[in-house]
Amino acid sequence: MKNGIKEIARITGYSTATVARALSGNGYCGAEKKEKILSIAKQLNYQSNSSAIALRSGCTKRILFCIPDICNIFYFKMIQGVIEVLENNGYYAMLYTTEKKLAKEIDMIRLLKQKFCDGMIMVSFNFCEENISAIRESGCPVVLTNKYDGQVQGDNFDYIFVDHTYGMALATEHLLDAGCKNIAVVSGDVKEQTTRERLDGYIGTLKKHGLEYDSSRVLDGQYNNDGAYRAFKQFIERGGRADGLIVSNDYAAMGILRFCHEAGIRIPEDLKLVSFDNTDYALCCVPTLTSVDMRQYEIGKYAAEVLLERIQGRKELRNVVMIPKLIKRQSS
Repeated sequence: MKNGIKEIARITGYSTATVARALSGNGYCGAEKKEKILSIAKQLNYQSNSSAIALRSGCTKRILFCIPDICNIFYFKMIQGVIEVLENNGYYAMLYTTEKKLAKEIDMIRLLKQKFCDGMIMVSFNFCEENISAIRESGCPVVLTNKYDGQVQGDNFDYIFVDHTYGMALATEHLLDAGCKNIAVVSGDVKEQTTRERLDGYIGTLKKHGLEYDSSRVLDGQYNNDGAYRAFKQFIERGGRADGLIVSNDYAAMGILRFCHEAGIRIPEDLKLVSFDNTDYALCCVPTLTSVDMRQYEIGKYAAEVLLERIQGRKELRNVVMIPKLIKRQSS
């Protein structure tokens, strides 16, 4: 390779091993020799071959970070938390969007197994037997951003978990306290883990107050703006009644606000509204949104820190559980 280690060795008169130690900072190299080698390397505009270094050391300094939706503002602060920790430790994040597709998640786990990177942070709406089995088979360090109840000692993954069930209980309790009698939910597919966990909080809180659960009040808004708009519009047009509404995220809540404006439904006078995530959307609308803060930045920060611990040799399980917070605003 032109201007590589051999060329620097030829110019300085030192061995390639000495030059390699000076450039990498690993192993002993006298101060005078190191200064001369680094000076020549700078003159030659020497750039290390990261692929070669990875082959020799078995360390790529890359972390694969998989999220379901690159356009969802929920992930922005999570990405910030991950990148800050990784950069401070000399690692780089490789971002990939799986579009909530199990096949794409499996593809990324296979890439991890091929040593494309040193570890993975995976966001998924549904950790299941298929993706968990692939993670176990990879043998590589992984951090999940939701809990997995089937975890056992010796597993190669940890999880960072914000309690979705508790977050939904907070939202439901708040609307009941505000006098709501008919609370509907715009969430996602009930087959998905996140949706199921939140429904547990909703149903449990209704039961606590002696209220019956009505499945017709649980709507699949697909966690997005248009999906929420369509789901709630159909609910109202079919004669559905609600004086309180819990929406899966602030972005989806924009669709609810759009429909309510068109239909002449006043918020909070006719319908009290609570959403999830506490993103900038919650402040950039009228009325401002009461929203459950799901602590996205901290998820990213802890996920990166726990993953690096694994990469550095920790074997025992370490899971972090965080508690969401309800931020009250005008919509409720």
